[in-house]
Amino acid sequence: MMSALMPVVFVPHGGGPMPLLGDINHRELTHFMQSLAADLPRPTAIVVITAHWEEEQVSISNSPAPGMMYDYYGFPPESYEFSYPAPGNPALAKHIQQLLQQQNIDARLDNQRAYDHGTFVPLMLIYPAADIPVVQLSLLASLDPAAHIAIGKALAPLREQGVLIVGSGMSFHNMRAFFSNDPAVRGKSETFDHWLTETLTADTLTNAQREQNLSQWAVAPQGRFCHPREEHLLPLHVCFGAALQAATPARQNFSGLLFNTAISGFIWR
Repeated sequence: MMSALMPVVFVPHGGGPMPLLGDINHRELTHFMQSLAADLPRPTAIVVITAHWEEEQVSISNSPAPGMMYDYYGFPPESYEFSYPAPGNPALAKHIQQLLQQQNIDARLDNQRAYDHGTFVPLMLIYPAADIPVVQLSLLASLDPAAHIAIGKALAPLREQGVLIVGSGMSFHNMRAFFSNDPAVRGKSETFDHWLTETLTADTLTNAQREQNLSQWAVAPQGRFCHPREEHLLPLHVCFGAALQAATPARQNFSGLLFNTAISGFIWR
C-alpha cells in the first residue's frame, strides 16, 4: 500500500491517431500529453476508462498481453502499424471486478479486448516506454452519468495502491462542429468548457453540487451541442467519482483549441 493517493487524470485524446502523426491542429494537445508524466508519480499500473468501448455491463480487459485495435479509418498506412506493447494485468483486472461487485455494479472480465485508440494514442505519448501494466475499462452502453460516477467511486481504493486512473475522452466532441465554418462554434464550445471547468474546479461548490451538475450535464449551457452523444464525456464522470474523497477540487491542467473548439484536461490530487 502507498501512503499518498495517486492522482486521477482526464485526458482529451484528440482525433483518431492524429496526435501521433504530427497534425498541426494537435500540436498543443500532443505536447501536453508528452509532458504529463513529469507531473505524476510513477504508477504501479494504469487503468484507462476509454470512450471507445461500451458494454451492457462494465467490462475489464484482463489479457496478459493485449493486442492493438485500429478503430479508425481513412488515415495514412503508418497509422495501422503503431504498437504499444505494455502488458496487461489480470490480477488487477480481477481486483477491479471485485471492487465493482462490492458496490453492486455488475462487471465482467474480457480476455480478448485489445488496446483501442482511446488507450494507445494517449499512452504512447504519456508513457512511450510501454513498461507499465495497463487495464482498460469500458463505459456502460446506458450512458447514464450517475452510473459512471458510481463506477468511479468504486474504483477509488485503487489510488491507495499506486494505480493511475486515466479517463480518455474529449471535453468537446461534436464531429460536425469540429469541421464547421460556422463562426458560432467556438463560442458555444467555450461556453460549455467554462461551465465544465467551473463545475470541477470552483472552490465555491461542494462536491455534492459538482456531482449534481455532472449528473445533469445535458442541460448545461451548450451541453448537447458540445456532446450530441456523450460517450467522450463520461470517462470524466468516472474520474470525478474516483477522486471524490479528495479535499481539493480538480485543477484544469490543459486548456487549448482543437479545430477551433475549446478543449480541456483535468487532474485531481
